[in-house]
Amino acid sequence: MIKNLTLLSTLLAAAWLAGCANPGTLPPPAQPLSASQIGLATEGQLPALDERWWHAWGDSRLDALVDKALADHPSLQAAQARRARAAAGAETARASDDLQVNLSADVTRQRYTKNGMIPPPIAGNTWDSANLMLGATWEFDFFGRHRAALAAAVGAERAAQADAAAARTWLATQVVRSYVALARLVAQRRIAERVLAQREDTLALIRQRVGEGLDTQVELQQGLSAVPDAKLQLGLLDEQISLAQHQLASLTLQPPQALQDLAPELPSAAAPVPAQLSADLLGRRADLVAARWRVEAATQDVAVARAQFYPNLSLSAFAGLSSLGLDRLVDMGSRTYGAGPALHLPIFDAGRLRAQLHGRAADLDGAVAAYNAALLDAVQSAADAQTSLQALQQQRQEQAAAHSHAQLAFEHAQQRYRAGLGSYLLVLSAETQVLTQQRAAVDLQARQLDAQAQLARALGGGWQPEPASASAQ
Repeated sequence: MIKNLTLLSTLLAAAWLAGCANPGTLPPPAQPLSASQIGLATEGQLPALDERWWHAWGDSRLDALVDKALADHPSLQAAQARRARAAAGAETARASDDLQVNLSADVTRQRYTKNGMIPPPIAGNTWDSANLMLGATWEFDFFGRHRAALAAAVGAERAAQADAAAARTWLATQVVRSYVALARLVAQRRIAERVLAQREDTLALIRQRVGEGLDTQVELQQGLSAVPDAKLQLGLLDEQISLAQHQLASLTLQPPQALQDLAPELPSAAAPVPAQLSADLLGRRADLVAARWRVEAATQDVAVARAQFYPNLSLSAFAGLSSLGLDRLVDMGSRTYGAGPALHLPIFDAGRLRAQLHGRAADLDGAVAAYNAALLDAVQSAADAQTSLQALQQQRQEQAAAHSHAQLAFEHAQQRYRAGLGSYLLVLSAETQVLTQQRAAVDLQARQLDAQAQLARALGGGWQPEPASASAQ
């Protein structure tokens, strides 16, 4: 009883001495931006955004390309590897809080000195010695160091999981945007083919009028220059189409020429635009979720560094067999066992521990700053896409009206030409206006689809994070 009291008194005195390792005072930590600071509504109806939102466009070729990219792309494999590495770190942290049990066995053959402290008959002879030991250690987590380390590891695991989802969203968006860009170029090429045919018709008519003395060499040279210019535009579009096909092939892990025959149509479907941006709406973004989990992990790392200033108490026990001579290893007299507490005290290590704590606090401030930067970028990208979609909707209405008037003018010019009241040059001039409006319509439609893809990514791409408790189980 006296021995136990003495041991307890010693441990309590040592714990009191641990107060010499003072963590000091940290400056106030950085704070995440609030929704009100960046103009986000705290409440708002969430739109029903599907994780595969591009399916609403009804293009099976686009669906297949996105699926292939999401199945095979190296960037996703790298993200999954980082997630697996973070999961292993969390498992390591969980295991460190459990009872540690080890089994050891060794056999040694040794000649003992004749002139040492060990007496004969051992001295001066060679003997075999053997040990078979089972040991166990349990560390008491009085100050929460293990709990904080586990929470930090779980935060890193959740951040890696969200990063993998962000990589999927980014890749899907890139495939969709590249597909839209290719479809726009294909549509523009069809219009460019009609422009070339129109200019060739115009040149033929000018030649006829020059022969009849109705036009001069000025009009003829103008007509001649217009044809190669139209062919030049076709050549530029062909180059851009090939480059777009190469980019799409690379995103979907295919050879550059694999999609050289792909000539998609521009989808016509468009999703509704949310009336306002809310904190919950942007909270679906995987990159923001990852940034929040990194802040949580950094917060727990600070708690781990602070817990290093406090005593670390563990209990160890061992039992086994130890003998001089293998023939007596399993003899009952070879039994050995023991148990006792151990205390680690950071009494004169305060400088190193304070530096470590300050470093963790700086990491936390950096994680908060990274989250704030990601939040600002998310708000801007979502607001930009939202503004573009609203503006493009109005622009398409105005352009549709302009196209309608140009089409009517073209039809009236055709009617007058058939009735012998106007020249064919007037018809071609009216058709030029129609083609110009068609080009504008294609550009606006492609821009609207591209902005829709950017808004879908800005709103998280339909990804739904798992409950926080799932990773801690």
